Amino acid sequence: MAAVLWVLTQSAVLVSVPVVLALFFLWFFRDPNRTIPMGDGEIVSPGDGVVTESEWIETASGSRLRMSIFLNVFDVHVNRAPVGGTVKLVEYRPGGFMNAMKPESGLTNEQTMVVVDAGGYDVSYKQIAGLIARRIVCTVKQGDRVERGQRVGLIKFGSRVDVLLPAEAMPRVKVGSRVRGGATVLAVLPEGFGGEAELAAEAVA
Repeated sequence: MAAVLWVLTQSAVLVSVPVVLALFFLWFFRDPNRTIPMGDGEIVSPGDGVVTESEWIETASGSRLRMSIFLNVFDVHVNRAPVGGTVKLVEYRPGGFMNAMKPESGLTNEQTMVVVDAGGYDVSYKQIAGLIARRIVCTVKQGDRVERGQRVGLIKFGSRVDVLLPAEAMPRVKVGSRVRGGATVLAVLPEGFGGEAELAAEAVA
């Protein structure tokens, strides 16, 4: 587009517009490498952003710790697996495009929910579209084996990620904390709770 504008107009001002947009999109879709925490029972953030909710809730499967992370347009939007395990469910739900800062957006907005069986417990996360975000990319499917911190998708532009953890999880962040996908520990499970350690033992056996 910049080349076409230059040929047609010879205007540096007009050419600068698509150049700036191209540079912005290249920067927006950046995918930096991360150092993944490897401690037992650690659950990492599935995305970059700010923690907007952290509370225990009741679900059909019992009590859960729910954390919500809001990603603005300046955050890295690549999503990562919060735990290692086997993907037991991938469910896409159509919906609206409410401001992702609103709590009800987790119920009404377009979203993809992924449930990971970590061996003895489940951790689920939702990729939730926002007011501007209209495109959710999920790169895993049911039956896939994922590792903690593995890249599992992308939400384009401002959006939100919700994580449901076992009720026994002990939070390591609070509302207002800034987190980094795959690198920040959201919570830790009690020693001996099960999960990834059991999977590792089975793999060795």
